Amino acid sequence: MPKHPNPQGKGLVPVLADLSQHRGQWLAAPAKAVEQVSAELFTSLFVLGSQFGFRPVVGRTYFLYRKPDKFWLSMLGPEHWSEAVAGVFIGRCILQNDMTWTLALSDAASTDTAFMQQLDEARADFDTRLRQAAQVEDALPEFARERSYYKRVLSFALGHSLGASLSRAGLAGLSYDQACAALGHASKDAPCAGHRAVTGNG
Repeated sequence: MPKHPNPQGKGLVPVLADLSQHRGQWLAAPAKAVEQVSAELFTSLFVLGSQFGFRPVVGRTYFLYRKPDKFWLSMLGPEHWSEAVAGVFIGRCILQNDMTWTLALSDAASTDTAFMQQLDEARADFDTRLRQAAQVEDALPEFARERSYYKRVLSFALGHSLGASLSRAGLAGLSYDQACAALGHASKDAPCAGHRAVTGNG
């Protein structure tokens, strides 16, 4: 029996339909300082790096868990199952109108030294890549076919939303350090803002 060329049954037309639902929201994204863009981008990519197979809805709360080999996003909270089944509860995630994600850490995650160190190291690596980009927009996600369907849609919308925010702030085409200097936050050794990408507690 021949394999279905598109096992998810989701081609270009559904992608465009899903994007058009929120197009007005992310095209109208407000101006944001580059440190806010950086924090929101890191948080959003962290959430989108988890596994999920459903269509996230703006404004609804989702729940992030960690297993030994992955992070995964669920519509069910930790009260619905045991840690042995779901994994460690990391926090509550919400998809915002501008297609960015927020993540409020659970008490357990925010006091987990090993996890917080892992998160800080990931943020440091992200900041390094961001500063090495010729312009901040180069670090924004684009439509990538190798991602799962909803990750493709959400990543594309996220990139365009934050790009619109940079443009409205007059920071389009600038590197991270140039954008920092434009805001009076120039620094040779560190990002212009040290915001942790996620908040506690969820």
